[in-house]
Amino acid sequence: MQLTFFDDPVAFLDVAADHLAEEPVLSTVVSGVAARIADQREAGIPWPDGVPCWFAVVLEDDHVVGAAMRTARFGSYPAFLLPMPDEAARMLAEAVTERGETLAAANGALPAVQVFCDAVAAHTGGTTTVGQHTRLFELGDLVEPTPVAGRLRPAFVEELDLIASWYDAFMADADEQAGREPGQSPHEALDAEELTRRIEGGRIFVWEDESGEPVHVTAASPPAYGVSRIGPVYTPKEHRGRGIASAAVAAVSKLLRDSGERVCLFTDQANPTSNKIYEAIGYRPVVDMANLLVD
Repeated sequence: MQLTFFDDPVAFLDVAADHLAEEPVLSTVVSGVAARIADQREAGIPWPDGVPCWFAVVLEDDHVVGAAMRTARFGSYPAFLLPMPDEAARMLAEAVTERGETLAAANGALPAVQVFCDAVAAHTGGTTTVGQHTRLFELGDLVEPTPVAGRLRPAFVEELDLIASWYDAFMADADEQAGREPGQSPHEALDAEELTRRIEGGRIFVWEDESGEPVHVTAASPPAYGVSRIGPVYTPKEHRGRGIASAAVAAVSKLLRDSGERVCLFTDQANPTSNKIYEAIGYRPVVDMANLLVD
């Protein structure tokens, strides 16, 4: 096996494109993030100082058998792994350690991320624990939920502050609903400029009630290899229990599918409410993943 690191997302995609496109739902996070960072560099947007930014590819007999990245701008900057052979995961762990990187967390597909974190822990004399169990779902046959008063519409740029506050509240509430300590859930950091671009690109939607008040946000990532990922999905506490999230996710899912995109999303396995909502409108599990901590 041969392991190669890339600082340039375009160079990474040149090598990994066929591999990522083979399973575009499974690779949605890596594909989408690489494309976004490539676009940001093309636009001259600098990467934050001190935040790691690399991609990695594992080749076996000139075939890509695994891919990973470390681009997270939250927490301890966890790595993200796609499925790969155990040997490849251990090779990546050794290489990261030899690069002198301190790695306290990693997210991604099981069992690769478990093998990787166990190997990192073995190198550092630490231990591995589970921070969060997640599950990747893809939309099957869409099941329309019970109608809800109000309507879905694209978010307005003038609502940027409201949308940003809902993004911040989303992860805090996810931890609370799952019974975790605050700050344990990973969160893709989007600054005001990126949120503005997504609003302007029609990738963030608001549900407004019958009075016209915004009461919910559902977002969708730009498509990568024909796949769009829904999230976050957030309803403030005072507006919950009315079926708004089900209605909004179903409506956004239909919009994306009607435009020719495959649609997927991640759920927190410790949050039975969200899992039940998504399965009820037609989402079906693809693979279990985990966010692991290395102490």
